[in-house]
Amino acid sequence: MSRTPALLLCVLILAGCKHAPPPANSGPATTPLASNPAPPINPATAGTISGLVRFDGKPPARIPIDMSADPACNLPKLPYLTEQIMVTDQQLANVYVYIKSGAPSYTAVPMAPAVRLNQKGCRYSPHVIAVQQGGSVIFSNSDATVHNIHTMPDQTGNASIDFSEPANSAPRTQVFPAPEVMLPVRCNNHPWMSAFINVAPNPWFAITGPDGRFTITGVPPGTYTLAAVHEKLGEQDTQITVPPKSAAQASFTFSAK
Repeated sequence: MSRTPALLLCVLILAGCKHAPPPANSGPATTPLASNPAPPINPATAGTISGLVRFDGKPPARIPIDMSADPACNLPKLPYLTEQIMVTDQQLANVYVYIKSGAPSYTAVPMAPAVRLNQKGCRYSPHVIAVQQGGSVIFSNSDATVHNIHTMPDQTGNASIDFSEPANSAPRTQVFPAPEVMLPVRCNNHPWMSAFINVAPNPWFAITGPDGRFTITGVPPGTYTLAAVHEKLGEQDTQITVPPKSAAQASFTFSAK
């Protein structure tokens, strides 16, 4: 009997477990900080960083995904399309922008608001989120079907997650102690579902919206390395100086590889 079907099944299972690894050199120091308190920030001198992330060239077409395997997902609605590269008017969504170096690293303040990752319409929403190290993510299920949260972190300190969330079940919360970039989230029950969690080493980060724009507030004056990371297109870094009580501008342009 041929071993080809068995080998193919193994390859498909392994491929579905974890997405491509994060872009090289994309992360800061990854040692979890047990209880490093936040340094004081003078609001009278703090500034902002804002900007735009663009896409150069013709973006790849988003591909329809068949969800008929689960009747609870296969509802009459607009087709479910892949979310890896989301471009509107040449502006790129779902880019994680953060201060990579030049700022002190520390954990989130106690009782910091958690970030929610919902399962709705048999997709994760939002597709990309970010939280400060030591902060929490709330996983919730708004669908009438059983979903699964499965992560396999690369960084020591962030525990692997693999649990099911039945329909109408209570949300579950997970703490992420260590900085990590583009940590994949998968649903073992619905292999088309994917999301990414970013764990920032400080509170200065943002995710670009559909218009490709981002704003980071409350930044102390200084010179920093600002990184922009996309799940498929990699990372770009730039040096930026934030003057006291001023707004600094930054822009990034990605293109298909």
